Amino acid sequence: MSADSKNIRMIKKGNKGTNEMNGIWKKYNLKWVLLISIWTFLLTMIFSVLSEVILTNTPIIFAFIILLLIVLIGVLSDMIGIAVAAADVKPFHAMAADKVNGSKAAIKLIKNASAVSSFCNDVIGDICGIVSGVAGASIVLQLPNDDTVTRAIFTIILTGFVASLTVGGKGIGKTIALEQYQKIVFRVARILFFINDRFGIDLIPDVNGKK
Repeated sequence: MSADSKNIRMIKKGNKGTNEMNGIWKKYNLKWVLLISIWTFLLTMIFSVLSEVILTNTPIIFAFIILLLIVLIGVLSDMIGIAVAAADVKPFHAMAADKVNGSKAAIKLIKNASAVSSFCNDVIGDICGIVSGVAGASIVLQLPNDDTVTRAIFTIILTGFVASLTVGGKGIGKTIALEQYQKIVFRVARILFFINDRFGIDLIPDVNGKK
């Protein structure tokens, strides 16, 4: 076999390997995974620091309300992620034909369901879980009692309360999301449409390159 033939075979083999890597990159959306991992890291640090600073100087009752709001955000985000994954795009195509506000945003949400669900369920959900833990610790540190045993008991009770509230809330949220997914997606889409229309900010990622 001539040297030129060997070089051609090596080039073809190299191109094949490159194409396979590109196929894997596109198939599993590794770019989105990398991007979402970076965003998770940054947002977790930012919200953890903010919650620590805010809750440290906040009365216990208001700190507890903020903690409940953090848990509620996690539950609602989980609900949205499940609803988008379960929703059917066909009714929204019909609404888009009638030029209903928010219908195109709903279509884009559903076509990018994998990325949207990942962001809502994994990123926001995990961040809320971490931040609620930080918030709970900040509340315990504000308790007037300096006894180590008492603080430990309060920590255990508060941790159990937050965990049960989160799990129970997400359980109810999933049931609602699987029954009312079309309504949930449309309401979220209307909000996103309003933000885009009023401020020119498009919050929906077009990860799959679908229009």
